[in-house]
Formats: sequence, C-alpha cells, structure tokens
Amino acid sequence: METLVNFFLFWKTVGLDRIVRFFWYFFFLELTRYVLFDFAVITWYLLQKRRNREKYFQARQKLYAESPKVSVIAPGKNEGENLYKLARSLNEQTYRNLEIIIIDDGSDDQTPLIAQSLLKAGLIDRFLRNEVRGGKASAANLGLRFATGKFIVHVDADSSLDRDAIERILIPFYLDPCVGAVGGNVKVRNWRTNVITALQAIEYLKTISVARLVSSMLGIYRVVPGAYGAFRRDLLDQVGGWDIGPGLDGDITIKIRKAHCKIVFEPTSVCYTRVPESLRALTRQRLRWYRSLVRFRIRKHRDIFLPHANFRWSNWISFAENLFYNVVLDITWLVYIVDILAHFPTLIGYILPMNYFLYLFSNVFQFFAVLILSERRHEEWKLSVYLPLIVPYIGLYLRFVRTIAYLQEIFFRSSYKDLWNPRKTSAQAKAHGL
Repeated sequence: METLVNFFLFWKTVGLDRIVRFFWYFFFLELTRYVLFDFAVITWYLLQKRRNREKYFQARQKLYAESPKVSVIAPGKNEGENLYKLARSLNEQTYRNLEIIIIDDGSDDQTPLIAQSLLKAGLIDRFLRNEVRGGKASAANLGLRFATGKFIVHVDADSSLDRDAIERILIPFYLDPCVGAVGGNVKVRNWRTNVITALQAIEYLKTISVARLVSSMLGIYRVVPGAYGAFRRDLLDQVGGWDIGPGLDGDITIKIRKAHCKIVFEPTSVCYTRVPESLRALTRQRLRWYRSLVRFRIRKHRDIFLPHANFRWSNWISFAENLFYNVVLDITWLVYIVDILAHFPTLIGYILPMNYFLYLFSNVFQFFAVLILSERRHEEWKLSVYLPLIVPYIGLYLRFVRTIAYLQEIFFRSSYKDLWNPRKTSAQAKAHGL
C-alpha cells in the first residue's frame, strides 16, 4: 500500500514538462496517430456513411441489375477439414451468381476426397489440384486461369463468410468505377480457444477493422488480405496474377496500386478465419508476415519512392507511412528505452508502470472505437477482459518478433528459406528478384 501511495504522490508532484519528457514516444508518436487521428477519421467515416446512403443503395441496385458472375477461388494445402464450412457459407450468400473453385496445392490429407464429395453434392463448381505442391501463389493462379467471373474473390480455405459478405464486398466496385480491388474485414473465428487467440482477435479488430478503415479513407490502404479480398478480373490479368510469396497479398495490392486503380476497404463485409493457437505457431506466422514487408516494400517495389512516369503521391505516402510506423518506430522505440535507462535510471520503477497504464488507456479507447464500428459488439465486448494483456502482447512480444524479422530479412533474406513455400519455388523467386 505504501508503494502505491508513493507512486501516486510522485506523479502528483511531477510537472507537465517532465511528464512529456518521460513519455515523449507515447504522446508524439503513438497517442497522436493511433488514438486522436483515428478517432477523427472514424468520425469522418460515420458522417460520410450517413450522407452516402442513397449512393450505396443505388450501387447495390446496379450490382443486382447486372448480376455479374463472381468466381470465388480458395487455394490451400491440407485444409480438408475446413472445406465444408467454407462451401456452406458460400452457398448461403445473399448474392447467388457465384462460381466456387477449390484449389488443392499438393495436399497429403483427405482434401481431394472431401473436395470431390463437395463437387458431387453441388456445393462447389470446380475442384483443381496441383499434384506437386507449388505454393499458394501457384494455386491461386491456377484458380484464376479457370475462373470465368468478372470479379475474383480470393479466400483462404479455412475461412467462412457472413451471409451478405460477397454482396457487400462487390458494392464498392459500383460506387466508384476506379476501384480495382476491395479488402474484406477479417475477424478471428476461434478467439475463445485460449488467451493467445483472444489477443489476436483484439489485434485483428484494431489493425484491420479500424486501422484499415482509416487508411482506406485516406486513400493509402495497402493490403487486401489473402484471407478475403475481391478483385476485378481484368486487372488481375493485366498485372499477371499473384507472384510468389510470402506476402503475396500485400504484393498483389501494390501491383494494382501501380496500375493506377483505387484499393478500398469494406468494413461491413466480414470473413472469419482461424488463427494460430500456440505461441510457437504464431511466432512463425508473424516472422513470415514481417519479413515480407522488407522483401516487397523495400526491395521489389522500391521504385514507388522514385520519380518516374507512373509516380503517384498516394502510393508514396502509403509506403512511407507503412515503413515509418513499422520499421522506423521499432528503431525509435529502442532509442526511447535507451534514453530512459541512460537519463532516469532511478525512476524506472515509476516510468515503466506509468507507461503501461498510458498504453492500457490508449488501447481501451481504441477498443471503444472498435465497438462503435462493429456489427457484433454484443459479442466482441467480451474480449475487453483481455485488454490488460494487450499492452505486453503488442508492445513487447509483437515488437520483438517484428524487429527480429526485419533484421533476418535485411541481412539474410530469410523469407526465401521459409518452408511456407517449396524450396524450388523460393529458389526461382530469388533468381528472378520476386
């Protein structure tokens, strides 16, 4: 009790200038961007949504008047146990003109048998198989080759969709003819499994449901998720489909942005996916994701930063914002920690706990924004009990994994050694600079 009293007495006597000095990283870099700025853009979005109701209704009418064929392609390996749930959710869609294509990338489980049974039952329209595993990009491009729809919806084989998800992800194409791709809102299906999945569920709500809405409103949306995204077929043909990953979802988004098309996020089109249930599996996944940022944004598509005939400020800002808030701020965080340890070593017992409370306060506000936007707030508010753990999860664990991934990719090009892709495929990608 005495320690707690001393803690509060200390902060009661500290002046504002000292507080800013102790927490400059939080106030100037985190609070400004992820709380104040996000709330301003969300308010703008809600006002725009109310104002554009009639346009949205007209766009929906145009969609149903044309009723274009939509090819849903679902590539995957050893996803047999998930295929029925995916097929059922697609067959329950409010938008009916669908062509459902399952692509098996060299599975060694019961995927072929399960997919063939779905085909015979009329729950899918086509089943394709790579007898030899070629990687997710290879499977997606095989599906694209046989797809006949005007729009292509790419989903992970372990996904399932809300009943109106396809309808809602198509409407933005009819709101603005310049839209080339639409990202869906991906949420965690297995969040009740354990603490690790619950924390990922909160993270997805923050970084997808809110953060991607904000970036979309600003015209700098940068990743149509591989788990659920829609594309104009003609554009996919124009840019040559998917290149070898990992990170192929971010890569295809960049290629479409380079084709001078808009990329938007549709928060009301919801897909549910399974996330890793162990810390080991989660770490492997995130190392793969974060390495791809270096591989594609710093290496393959570095021409985004160069003045040339196809230069666009929106692409430049999208890249710069992504690199600053992921790579630069990771380095700046280390600078901040060294600064505090070097200049205030005797006050660490006061500064670190207060840092935790400031970030907890920030996350509570961000979670409030999530609930404002959510169509399932009556369920998702239950995740609030895990908010005290989100600070070490995002602020320490993910930051550490991110930093390791960046260093691995910058110095060792580790993404080419990741077994997520076959070795021969990665070798070809490295040889061609992909």
